Amino acid sequence: MTACVFCDIVAGIAPARIVYSDDDIVGFLDIRPVTRGHTLLVPRVHSSGLADLDPAHGGALIRAGQRVATAMRSGPLSADGVNLALNDGRAAFQTVFHTHLHVVPRHDGDKVSFVKGLVVRRDRDPDTTADELRTWIAATTSAEQDPDTA
Repeated sequence: MTACVFCDIVAGIAPARIVYSDDDIVGFLDIRPVTRGHTLLVPRVHSSGLADLDPAHGGALIRAGQRVATAMRSGPLSADGVNLALNDGRAAFQTVFHTHLHVVPRHDGDKVSFVKGLVVRRDRDPDTTADELRTWIAATTSAEQDPDTA
């Protein structure tokens, strides 16, 4: 194992529930989700934070965030909104020092359950959640590439 668990996930040597993958980015469910479907997106190329993140990889990270957010809103999670968060540095609560974007589905009126999720941080059925997200991300990506199938 390398010193970076996210690099190990990207390399396929550490377990993760992958929900998104392209040439630049890998997305997987957070092991301690704030809400069901909470996904982490990481560049395939290691950077520890914003200071050493290649701007092209940053752009790819945001594009992937848009795709995952679209799937969260239009798919079975039926999110009413999505939080995108990138914690940069220990003082900003970054705990894994590989740049990553949190994509957190939100629902109208979920303030109490959202706060509870910050404490409890678990998904009762992460395999189903991962399957649902993978399916909807693939569907929305296909529709973007071939508008005639939408």
